[in-house]
Amino acid sequence: MDSAEHEIAEKTRKIIVLQVVVGLLAAAGFYFGKGGWEARSALYGAFISIAAAVLLRRGVRRAAAQAAEHGPKHVMLALYMGAVQRFVMVLALFGLGLAVFKLAPLATIAGFGAAQLVYLAGAGGSRSN
Repeated sequence: MDSAEHEIAEKTRKIIVLQVVVGLLAAAGFYFGKGGWEARSALYGAFISIAAAVLLRRGVRRAAAQAAEHGPKHVMLALYMGAVQRFVMVLALFGLGLAVFKLAPLATIAGFGAAQLVYLAGAGGSRSN
């Protein structure tokens, strides 16, 4: 279980680093195309996706650590609760960014979408292994 857990941790670390890079590229594109406010909005959107990936990584690590101790039902419940937690967090962060901080909606969603595509591409690659 240690090698599998290490492999998952390493893969998610790489995905998160790529999300940061793509988020910065999206922000740079908005900076040169629209200006600083849109660039900050794109960074915030990318941050939302990165935060969700970090929470997923933490949840998977915790579930792997508890697998032998509690059994599969407890692990599945923990993973489902983590999914609910990430969904609520993403909604709350979007609400905060768009309603409170008044970020540019298109740039925020584009930053989130770009970082999320990196996550999906990285996660999709692990299914073929």
